[in-house]
Amino acid sequence: MKFNILNSSIALLISSSFFASSSYAWSYRHHHEDYCSQTTSYAFKACRKDVQDDYLTGRGNCINISADEEREECNSDNLIESFEAIKLCGEQKHARNDVCDAIGESRYDPQINPADFVDPLRIGTSVQVNSYMPLTPGFTRIYKAGDETVTVTVTDETIEIQGVTCLVVRDVVEVDGDVVEDTDDWFAQDVYGNVWYFGEISRNYEDGMLDNLDGSWKSGEDGAKAGIVMKATSHVGDVYRQEWALAEAEDMGEVLSVTATESSPAAECHANCLQTRDFTPIEPDVNENKFYAPGIGVIVAFDVDEPGDREELVEYHY
Repeated sequence: MKFNILNSSIALLISSSFFASSSYAWSYRHHHEDYCSQTTSYAFKACRKDVQDDYLTGRGNCINISADEEREECNSDNLIESFEAIKLCGEQKHARNDVCDAIGESRYDPQINPADFVDPLRIGTSVQVNSYMPLTPGFTRIYKAGDETVTVTVTDETIEIQGVTCLVVRDVVEVDGDVVEDTDDWFAQDVYGNVWYFGEISRNYEDGMLDNLDGSWKSGEDGAKAGIVMKATSHVGDVYRQEWALAEAEDMGEVLSVTATESSPAAECHANCLQTRDFTPIEPDVNENKFYAPGIGVIVAFDVDEPGDREELVEYHY
């Protein structure tokens, strides 16, 4: 009986009747200009719809298990997962609303004009670098965090995205010497010195084999849009989108200090470190502090809830 009550509750909670009607959404859209909040609302509905789909698929799988005890366990696990997923949908909604409060209700629609961007292969020579995110080809940084090693290399490879020539920055993550992630990030610097993030292709490995491309996105495709990952000039309190692919890539940045002090085995800064908080509504519990040293970039990063688990710069070279 208890299982049936729980089953009925979750079914009601994620049923299609729980969503607002399209006619209401249409009326709402034409009488308000709170575009950020509307985006949050649609993302919340989509999230619950995904939970509904997963729940019903799980029910279909469980019903085909002959053993009573195993079938009941399957259904119980399915319910628990659905409740947890619904809870996450709500947490993401609140986190997105917080973002709207911080950056306002305007549409996120950056206008990309290729003429506003520099030749990336001239950065560091005829083009001045962004001090906190130098995109000088050949610049390599190596980080350590426990048994994990991250190697970030600014290559001399380029890719054209939305007419903008972007530089390829390779980010390789190894655990105990085995590659678990190999990512190509695409950055471009504009004529004002801001560094834009145009997307990535993220290759995730398991047991030495390519497992998936989760996290990959490209500006201009499927609604994805570039964001500024490092401003030319940062001010305390700045909050900005670093990327945009709804429900896929929503990283945000907030400037906490421009006079921070921090050190790593390979570099340090005294009262001139840029300190940011990186966060994303997709993972509401994740809040990462990063410390950038002038001329180098990130030297220390850690989750604010686990400050002891630091990712530190151990080596860099050009």
